[in-house]
Amino acid sequence: MTRKQRRLVMIGAAGLVLAVAAGLVAYALRDSIVFFYGPTEIAEKGVAPGTRLRLGGLVEAGSVQRGPGQEVRFAVTDSKTVMTVHYSGLLPDLFREGQGVVTEGVFEGGTRFKADSVLAKHDENYMPREVADTLKKQGHWQPGEDKPGAGTAPAAK
Repeated sequence: MTRKQRRLVMIGAAGLVLAVAAGLVAYALRDSIVFFYGPTEIAEKGVAPGTRLRLGGLVEAGSVQRGPGQEVRFAVTDSKTVMTVHYSGLLPDLFREGQGVVTEGVFEGGTRFKADSVLAKHDENYMPREVADTLKKQGHWQPGEDKPGAGTAPAAK
């Protein structure tokens, strides 16, 4: 084998090793790539209790219950399925019933979710795209919003 042929074989082998490594990483992350799951997706997918994930949807009206200290319970819905969230800590200032929310924590099984962080939408014109897309899919999107996840832009003159 000439020097040039050996070099090409080495480059080809290195490329193959990198491709296999990238494939293994993509395979391992296949369920973690999604930004969040809606309550219906969790129920349909059969997520195992103890799985760490993100849950997104709307805070159900009348569901917020405050306990001793900073304990809070509320329900997150995608208009089809309701998931009860238990959270201990300070809620964001913009957290309220009927608003979009994404919680991160551990699925406890059934319809129970233990959150360790809660993210609320940051103003009246924005909702995380994934939450808005799920709500639109469920037919629960607020009319008048053309693009979920985007604020209203002024018209060009």
